[in-house]
Amino acid sequence: MRRSVYNEDHEAFRETVRAFIEAEVVPVYDEWCAAGQVPREFYGRLAELGVFGIEVPEEYGGSGQESFKWQAVVTEETARAGVSFGGSGVHVALCLPYLLAYGTEEQKKRWLPGFASGSTMYAIAMTEPGTGSDLAGMRTTAKLSEDGTHYVLNGAKTFITGGVHADRVIVCARTAAPTEQDRRHGISLFVVDTALPGYTVGRKLDKLGLRASDTAELSFSDVRVPAGDLLGEENKGFSYLGQNLPQERLAIAVGAYAQAAAAIRFTQAYVTERTVFGQPVASFQNTKFELAACKAETDAAEAVVDRALEAHDAGELTAAEAASAKLFCTEVAHRVIDRCLQLHGGYGYMNEYPIARLYADNRVNRIYGGTSEVMKSIIAKSMGL
Repeated sequence: MRRSVYNEDHEAFRETVRAFIEAEVVPVYDEWCAAGQVPREFYGRLAELGVFGIEVPEEYGGSGQESFKWQAVVTEETARAGVSFGGSGVHVALCLPYLLAYGTEEQKKRWLPGFASGSTMYAIAMTEPGTGSDLAGMRTTAKLSEDGTHYVLNGAKTFITGGVHADRVIVCARTAAPTEQDRRHGISLFVVDTALPGYTVGRKLDKLGLRASDTAELSFSDVRVPAGDLLGEENKGFSYLGQNLPQERLAIAVGAYAQAAAAIRFTQAYVTERTVFGQPVASFQNTKFELAACKAETDAAEAVVDRALEAHDAGELTAAEAASAKLFCTEVAHRVIDRCLQLHGGYGYMNEYPIARLYADNRVNRIYGGTSEVMKSIIAKSMGL
């Protein structure tokens, strides 16, 4: 079935992105994975392609498109090729909405031109060692100086995607103690310059998958953050995080669906060429049935993604609906990719085959952005349970 969620402009952009990936990413992707990050200069090429500025307003150097579908196209095309653009997904899908929604006019003039050009890369730091999904339990603090000119930031963050290359990081920190009635009270957001004294990038984490994405530990020791880099209002950070989570979870759902579709594509090509017992693997009934079942599940995930994309563009995607889309699509991708790897036999376990890398990359989808168990809790709460 032809998808109606994208128009001709989206499809033209898709062809451009696909050609770019084939020419500039696929030939060197193994080197990026071995290095554990993409070259910093690659982000300049993405900016030239227009990837960073699509949703940035024109007055700040962008295209001013108010739709997440453009980023969904990029996500689908990287998954199709079995590659990634490193930490740039966080730069656009996670960080930009906060800058647009809560930045002052002065802040936007300072930050957004560099954002669109790729000269200033962004990451977001929420998770702390020992807290996981419990963001209300964060211990990183930011105390306002007596003269009110800066905040003194202390603490640590972990699992920060894009944390090695980032020039600015949206850091979540406590500016006030939680109350007995509300553990989430007292969290604020700061857009921290990574060149400030006391800001340290720790280990670049050695991950199971997403090998080309730089993921780091960060620490802050008496980092003097200018008061003008507070994003939004003090102590309202947790509500800001909640408002952007539906888009974050939609992005993960899109990626998971696209990975499932890619797994089928890779596997169909493999079983058609691979011969055992004197005939192509594709000729066996089990192969046909397995791929047919995978195709049916992936078609359903596509429908869920497309409905969610339309709802998001209309401003109607609820937290529960985003959680449902993430839960369904990530679980479908898990099942489909596992079955597709099985059809590769022993070769599916070899990293030289894209299905192996896809298997490892996909696993985190059911963890970050809120675990599957958290998604179920959100959905259950929306049902009045």
